[in-house]
Amino acid sequence: MNDLAIRELRILVAVERAGSFTAAAEALGLTQSAVSHAVSACERKIGTVLFDRGRHGARPTAAGVRAAAHARRILRLLDALPDEARGASTQVLSGPLRIAAFRTAAVHLLPTVLSRIKAAHPGLAPEVRIVPEVGRGTAGEVQDGRADLGIATLSGSYRLPEGLVAGELFEEAYSLVHPAGHTDPRTLPLIDWTENCSSYTREWWAVQDWLPATRLDAGEDSVVLSMVAGGMGMAVMPRLALLDAPATVAVTDLGAERPTRTVGYVTTPELARTLGVRALIRELRGAAAAGVAA
Repeated sequence: MNDLAIRELRILVAVERAGSFTAAAEALGLTQSAVSHAVSACERKIGTVLFDRGRHGARPTAAGVRAAAHARRILRLLDALPDEARGASTQVLSGPLRIAAFRTAAVHLLPTVLSRIKAAHPGLAPEVRIVPEVGRGTAGEVQDGRADLGIATLSGSYRLPEGLVAGELFEEAYSLVHPAGHTDPRTLPLIDWTENCSSYTREWWAVQDWLPATRLDAGEDSVVLSMVAGGMGMAVMPRLALLDAPATVAVTDLGAERPTRTVGYVTTPELARTLGVRALIRELRGAAAAGVAA
């Protein structure tokens, strides 16, 4: 019988998170030997090496990364089982609700949504993590079992990661942002930031011959706004980011051909059916329909 035990899955996740058998053992209140034996049992049952052992600790192999992601998702469902069962009979929702969101969605969309969630379901405990929408972004957090739902950008060439489902919430336009009162803002350097590279506007950017070649890089959108306010350049930014714009920054519409991005949510098929995630999706859709962030 090669069934993995729940205890083994928890140890597997702890080792992947801690980076060593010793640190995982301390976190779980176990001996290092017990952790080592459990990982060996996982590897034997799965049929492949999950961790490279060495002086550096325990580094997950590609198989270990995948196994830990699946283990986290399984454990999340197991942990949610009591709350789900009670909620089905009492209609009282409870338990954690883990959300990954990029910064501007967390600042401008989630407060209203979560205040409604808490008012309707006091037993739910939302946990929000800010995750830059770069690379695998918030969807990667969901796929790896670290979040129940992610607020993500779904536009353009976006490919939904394996094993996830998504829904659109609203579309937001990009605008030209420049120092207020500047007589010719298009002569200024273009200020960009890393997260903007995943905003699916690059085809539009490529045909805009008025965009300057001189560019300044900033760490995040709030820094971009500060630099624009200081007269250091101009930027092309989405609406959510511009809700932080100070009075010293002017926003100019880019016309009918302006770039846009779609903001939505991603989750797993199994979590999409849980009571807490379903309630969260309803509130997100309600806020989007009411124009809270769009």
